[in-house]
Amino acid sequence: MAATPLVPFNDLHAQYRSIQPEVDAAIARTIRNSAFIRGPEVDAFERNFAAVVGAKHCVSCANGTDALFIAYRALGLQPGDEVITSAHSWIATAETITQAGGQVVFADTDPATFTLDPADVARKITPRTKGLVPVHLYGQPANLGALGELTRRHGLWMVEDCAQAHLARCGGRTVGTFGAIGTFSFYPGKNLGAMGDAGCLVTNDDALAAFAAKFARHGGLRKGEHEIEGINSRLDGLQAAILNAKLPHLERWTRERRRLAAEYDRKLAGVGDLVRPPVAPGRDHVFHLYVVRTARRDALRAHLETRGIQTQINYPAALPFLPAYQRFGHQPADFPVAYAHQSQVLSLPLFPEMTAGQLDQVVDAIQAFFGGRVAR
Repeated sequence: MAATPLVPFNDLHAQYRSIQPEVDAAIARTIRNSAFIRGPEVDAFERNFAAVVGAKHCVSCANGTDALFIAYRALGLQPGDEVITSAHSWIATAETITQAGGQVVFADTDPATFTLDPADVARKITPRTKGLVPVHLYGQPANLGALGELTRRHGLWMVEDCAQAHLARCGGRTVGTFGAIGTFSFYPGKNLGAMGDAGCLVTNDDALAAFAAKFARHGGLRKGEHEIEGINSRLDGLQAAILNAKLPHLERWTRERRRLAAEYDRKLAGVGDLVRPPVAPGRDHVFHLYVVRTARRDALRAHLETRGIQTQINYPAALPFLPAYQRFGHQPADFPVAYAHQSQVLSLPLFPEMTAGQLDQVVDAIQAFFGGRVAR
């Protein structure tokens, strides 16, 4: 039986304990009403989340992957259409482009922020390009100013992958509202997480919202009325109830994530070759993950594991180098930044309920690994 870590990567049970009466009441209410598919909790969550994001419409669905697929279908992606997205992301961003009928085109990432590099995007645009999909990776917004300018100049749409960026802002405006559609995941470990799979998309476009809502419900908004062929991707009532209970706490949890990240920044400054995650000017990072870089990543991770500290690698392989995309024949030189980062990135423990003592245990272990040396 594996030993319980001294510092877990995340602690979902601690979050549950902190708001247990609210979550338990929400679950009991849903069971009492037998509102398991759609129902008042789902309707309320769609209204509540749209208001928090500042979007006109929120269309809930079964998970964040479906949200991306539905978005591409709503935008009319056709066979042969090219969509440019980040070489550094979770596969859902790209696989759903293929599943919706499009052609994935990868672009490299910015060396500091891990987000889509507008200069490389500009080089990849062709007459077949229909859209861009920036990923607000780890909770930091992409360069939406420069990417938005490219969409306007070339007549492209933009879908924002906000799966890790709940409440992140760029220039004071919440991500998810810059493009035609923003998609969110409520996977349990996200900043706003359900107790199972859940997702949504947000948009200010009435027609896109109407199509997405129908498509996610077998092509119709009323049972037995199917205007189009769709899929079954419905947010269930229990997950919506849990999300409604958690949503009022999201702002506070986000402030705590930023505070903990600032503590890491202060205490890890100058330690070894460790590169801390910078926050780009005009962008509000929500620190879904606190990701450092070091040439000694694997050794550091092993050292932390011996100290009972859990870490993760997000992600061990850049998308173009996964077996799923061998067909493109990409080489490391095609994406030098994303390729370099895949062997350097390490996600440290960070969650709103993390104690000062736990954070110090992580810091002390990292300092011990680097022998107390301070970079000059």
